[in-house]
Amino acid sequence: MSKIALLHGPNLNRLGEREPSIYGHLTLPDIIHCLQAAALKQGFTLLDYQSNHEGDLIDHLWTWKDEGVQGIIINPGGLSHTSVALRDALLGIQLPAIEVHIANVHARESFRHTLITAGACKSVISGLGLRGYTVALEALLERLTQQK
Repeated sequence: MSKIALLHGPNLNRLGEREPSIYGHLTLPDIIHCLQAAALKQGFTLLDYQSNHEGDLIDHLWTWKDEGVQGIIINPGGLSHTSVALRDALLGIQLPAIEVHIANVHARESFRHTLITAGACKSVISGLGLRGYTVALEALLERLTQQK
C-alpha cells in the first residue's frame, strides 16, 4: 500500500488543552484518526510522528524518504518561523509536502508571518482548523494519484 506521512512539530502534542481559543478542542490523536481513515479509503497508509525536537523531525523526514513515503503533510508549529534546517530537510527529501497551520498565522503576532519552511512545500494552508488537514490530505492524494 502507498504511504504518506503526517509530521507535527513542537507543542502540537498538547492540542485540545493548549490555548483552545486559538487551536480548538481537538487533540492530536483526533486529527490523526480522522486523516488515517480518510487516507485508507483512498488506498494509502498514513504514518504519523510528533516531536518537540527539531532533529527528531528532520530524522523522521529522511527515514520516511528511505521507506518509500510518497508525500508529507507537515505542521512544523513554531519551527516554521525559525528552522532553516527543517526547510533544508524538506527540500532534500524531494517529496511533495503541504504545510498546515491550524490558526491563521497572518492574524497573529508579526513574527509568525514569515514561514521559513513554507518555501520548501507545494502549498500552505492556514487558519482552517481541522479542515486544513483534510484539505491538505485531499490535495496531496490528488497530486499523488495523478502521478501514477
